[in-house]
Amino acid sequence: MKAVGYENALPISDANALLDIELPRPIPTGRDLLIKIHAIAVNPVDYKIRQSTSPEKEQYKVIGWDAVGEVVACGESVEHFKPGDTVYYAGDLTRMGSNAEYQLVDERIVGHKPKSLTNAEAAALPLTSITAWELLFEHLALPLQPVASVEKSDDVLLVVGASGGVGSILVQLAKALTGATVIGTASRPSSQAWVKELGADYVIDHTKPLQDELAALGITEVTHIASLNSTDTYFDAYIELLTPFGKIGMIDDPAALDVMKIKGKSLSLHIEFMFARSMHNAKDMIEQSRLLNRISDLIDQGKLTTTMGENLGTINAKNLKAAHEKLESGRAIGKIVLEGF
Repeated sequence: MKAVGYENALPISDANALLDIELPRPIPTGRDLLIKIHAIAVNPVDYKIRQSTSPEKEQYKVIGWDAVGEVVACGESVEHFKPGDTVYYAGDLTRMGSNAEYQLVDERIVGHKPKSLTNAEAAALPLTSITAWELLFEHLALPLQPVASVEKSDDVLLVVGASGGVGSILVQLAKALTGATVIGTASRPSSQAWVKELGADYVIDHTKPLQDELAALGITEVTHIASLNSTDTYFDAYIELLTPFGKIGMIDDPAALDVMKIKGKSLSLHIEFMFARSMHNAKDMIEQSRLLNRISDLIDQGKLTTTMGENLGTINAKNLKAAHEKLESGRAIGKIVLEGF
């Protein structure tokens, strides 16, 4: 089967950073589905792994953690899917990724693709949807409301880095399923327009002091913060802005944080890592399948929309290099997708 992989961890500027390769087609056993890949999306985790992790000598590493495809075969213990099902998923960080024609994935982390989206549009969603859902409802514990509810709560959610992949779906989920006032941050006119279009009540500029930007809106305190990048840069501002017993949820990897600074207001700090369930074979791993199916339903009901920002074409080394370069620049809006081999 065709795949894109690498033999050594290299900068994206190196000719061998990503290579078109051929690998054997895998065989499903147990609870695994064999999925024929139709479309993929690219995430920061892709380039972070490519930059830092080499495979064993004379082996290729295949990365990629967002895909849409068709189930073509099932392991003997599969219960919830059958050949012919069209599915979407983020996969497992410890296994071969989705930058290949075929992939094995445990059924407990797979959902049915939204019927109303194209393959490319749906590929933009799994990893970021899981991340955003777990951050909002498991870590930050924002109260879920019925989809039809228009009741406002006293919660004020600040989403720092709202125009990226996670922010793009997190803003929508917060507006669709909570009563919170949602404030997104973005610095460029194009990214600010994107966040507003996704439903944020307000958009502020994170290159300026957050306190000043919020004060201009008449807001002096927030109850929850979704910190999607540069947590170390804004950490002191978060502490100043949060109400006592407020919550910070982060997904990035700061070198260090002085967490004892949060004691004075009895704040809580939560770290979201959506691969935790699959990496550790958690007893409730199937929650990710249920979550993805719920996202599909919300999409098909018109309550959420795809976060696809740009389709770079066929799945091959050249186009994946371009996707990695764009992500590493930090200027991507929404999700970058590729489709077909």
